[in-house]
Amino acid sequence: METMAEREEEPEVTVINDPACSIGIKTTWGFGNQLFLFAGKETDKLSDPEGATGFKGATHIYEVVRDTDMHDPITRKLVNESHNIFLNLQKFEPESAGASKKPQLVKFSRNYRCVIRSCLQDLMAAVETSIEPQVKQKYEAQLQLFDLTELVWSLCEILFVDTLPGGVIVIKLLDWLRWHFTDGERQAQDAMKEDVPEENENYWQSVWSFVLQGRIDDARKMLSVHRSYDTPAFQSIDELLRKMPIFTSFTGQSLAEFDMKWRHWRDECRRRLEENEYATNKNLNTICRILSGDDDVFIELRDVCASWYHMMVSKLLYQDPTVKIHDLQYHTQSCINAFGGNSQLQPSDNILLAAIEFDIPQVINLSSTYKSNWWFVAHLTDLLQHCGQLESRTLHFGSNLREYLILEYASSLMSHDSLWQIGINYLDHCPEYGRQYLGHYMDSLPLDTERKAQKALRICEQRNLQEQGHSICKVMGMRSLHNGRLGSALSWGLKSKDVTFVTFIAERFLDEYTENGGFSNVDLIDNLGSEMLLSNRLTFLGKYREFHKLYEDGDFIAAASLLLSLLSSRMAPRKFWLTLLTDALPLLERDQVVFNSQQTYELMHCLEELNLAQRYSDKPTRDMPDDPKAAKGQTELEKEKSELMKLALARNLARAIVEEGSEI
Repeated sequence: METMAEREEEPEVTVINDPACSIGIKTTWGFGNQLFLFAGKETDKLSDPEGATGFKGATHIYEVVRDTDMHDPITRKLVNESHNIFLNLQKFEPESAGASKKPQLVKFSRNYRCVIRSCLQDLMAAVETSIEPQVKQKYEAQLQLFDLTELVWSLCEILFVDTLPGGVIVIKLLDWLRWHFTDGERQAQDAMKEDVPEENENYWQSVWSFVLQGRIDDARKMLSVHRSYDTPAFQSIDELLRKMPIFTSFTGQSLAEFDMKWRHWRDECRRRLEENEYATNKNLNTICRILSGDDDVFIELRDVCASWYHMMVSKLLYQDPTVKIHDLQYHTQSCINAFGGNSQLQPSDNILLAAIEFDIPQVINLSSTYKSNWWFVAHLTDLLQHCGQLESRTLHFGSNLREYLILEYASSLMSHDSLWQIGINYLDHCPEYGRQYLGHYMDSLPLDTERKAQKALRICEQRNLQEQGHSICKVMGMRSLHNGRLGSALSWGLKSKDVTFVTFIAERFLDEYTENGGFSNVDLIDNLGSEMLLSNRLTFLGKYREFHKLYEDGDFIAAASLLLSLLSSRMAPRKFWLTLLTDALPLLERDQVVFNSQQTYELMHCLEELNLAQRYSDKPTRDMPDDPKAAKGQTELEKEKSELMKLALARNLARAIVEEGSEI
């Protein structure tokens, strides 16, 4: 098995072949994890402040996006699933005041590890099915990264979360080895395919691997298929393996009792070794040397161990199985020396070494440097803080370590089309700076679609970010207006509660009616409800539409009353008066008298006021077109309408007086 310590990837370098950049490169941050580069000199900032922060004068702009490992379809699944675990962990409280938190926290940690392992399986499948070399190389790099992630996480779980009573650690570390070093199992399967397994070159390698990992039953099964298994030497080594004491807290055995039994067993192993019981079979002799804890045999089997930390756990199993968790660090150096010393340590080795030394800040620091994303350090640090391991850890600028890392992770998600919503949920759980970050991101969020804008607005409403919510509505409202979508613009204006903008949109609806003789988006206007009270002009628009509905329904008395109230209350804009008076013409010409004499007098008064305003004002009722002939025609049309109104009002007044007199 190639361990993570054996190979480290070189950082990928992107070269920009742009002659314009030979004079220098300027940069500006984009959204989330975006960085924009373009040609320019640093001295340009003095003469061109705008260009120093924007893209003025740039012919080509290059986008550099960092921390994109989590943007891949495979890793996005990990992001979504771990997000749910994170949110549940934030709500976690012990079921009772006296209950231990450890079992639940261990469960959270294992849930995270399950998500990582699922991601590893998906990446393995992607590597096997990838045809393009670049794609395959990318998935191989991610596979390596998340393999290390699971390795470090599981060790941290053992050391900091799921500690055994008394601090005994070897039994947990053996499980750790079995999960991550599977060469022995593969070699055993390869050997068992042969008719004579022991003739396979991997046979004894698998037996030694099982013994080194404490997989005693598996080692005995492999020995049992050997043709010489019934010989005294094989039976002797099988007896030693069968009698090997294994400490477990479930049996109720005390540590002192186990230690006594183990020492007696080890003395028996050494006695048989000294009596040369296995002199005729060097492979069995090697097994007995392992059981006796012989230092030299671990050096000889260095290739089977594959790494210094594998060797350390194997040596502890046969030399000091009751070692306490805080004493692990005193057993690392000899194993590191066996693999070439400290100069051969890779970044991944240093992370594991820092964990063994209980230097949690160094684990976080090295992981942040080595890994190309913030997922691991953010979630591990959050878990450790819930375990009480980071209560006093702070950074120089005042934010605690957990919050700082979660902020960085959330920032890496914000530039993705769908992951930005998950990033916001992480910001919600950063009490010190989360709200400030959220406000900044909502101000800068690209509103590509109406759906995304709706989601962003809902987020602002849920978190009482009024300023950012108003900004979103204004941006979308103006975009809809520029695209000629008045209904959508009005909807966004109503959501923003911006009186000025809503008034402007209502004016555009009225202009549209003047030009086309009808309204678009009548469903929206019909269902304004109490929102029409936001602006006087919007109120008029809604009431005027209500007048049309009453007229269409044949309720002419109510329609006439509403029309007159719009004029007499001065709610209607002056430029729209002639349109309202024109709308009254069909009502005035009906066989049945609709306007009584008093109402007719009010209409006459409004018409006279309009005529006086046109006569003594330099500006016409409506904006004058650029063409003087068109302006003249427009004035003549208004005069013609005015004359028709006078005649209709006079007739209606006469009819109303006669009708009212006959009633008396």
